[in-house]
Amino acid sequence: STEIPPYITKCPSNGLCSRLPPDCMTCNTNYSCIYGKLATFDCKVKPHVHCVDQNNHKQENFTINMTCQFCWQLATTDYVCTNSTNCMTVSCPRQRYNATCTVRDHIHCLGNRVFPKMLYCNWTGGYKWSTALALSITLGGFGADRFYLGQWREGLGKLFSFGGLGIWTLIDVLLIGVGYVGPADGSLYI
Repeated sequence: STEIPPYITKCPSNGLCSRLPPDCMTCNTNYSCIYGKLATFDCKVKPHVHCVDQNNHKQENFTINMTCQFCWQLATTDYVCTNSTNCMTVSCPRQRYNATCTVRDHIHCLGNRVFPKMLYCNWTGGYKWSTALALSITLGGFGADRFYLGQWREGLGKLFSFGGLGIWTLIDVLLIGVGYVGPADGSLYI
């Protein structure tokens, strides 16, 4: 049978072997690698994958350098997780949900590239964005917006500096308007 494997669509043809996505190769586990340190791994291209070395010669066996760590230990920017649609809570920041995470194509790591992970739910402390914005526009010079959001130090600073002579007040209207400044407890707006 000449059926083409599904991983072929992710594998560029005639590119450098060391730059192939992880789905296009199989690598031997380097048991002597030290966690967090750079290590060398012996790899081989999968069937039907064509790649070359630095001199443009066809290659099947090659080595890659990558950090010695399991996929589930990667930084959160290196993988994408499913979001929960029923996990919005009020005043409960420690509730978690089960997510399925997948490592991004260009990242190399040890172990399974799809793994389960417990993630924190989005939560809110009951602060409304519209109320924060209205306070910022009307009473922002007195720090009412910052007091409402639980940022009492900034609120005192605005109160005693008359809103930074109006400059801080204008900046806060913009920052709250775009959602950059939020509640001090790290929760989301309602």
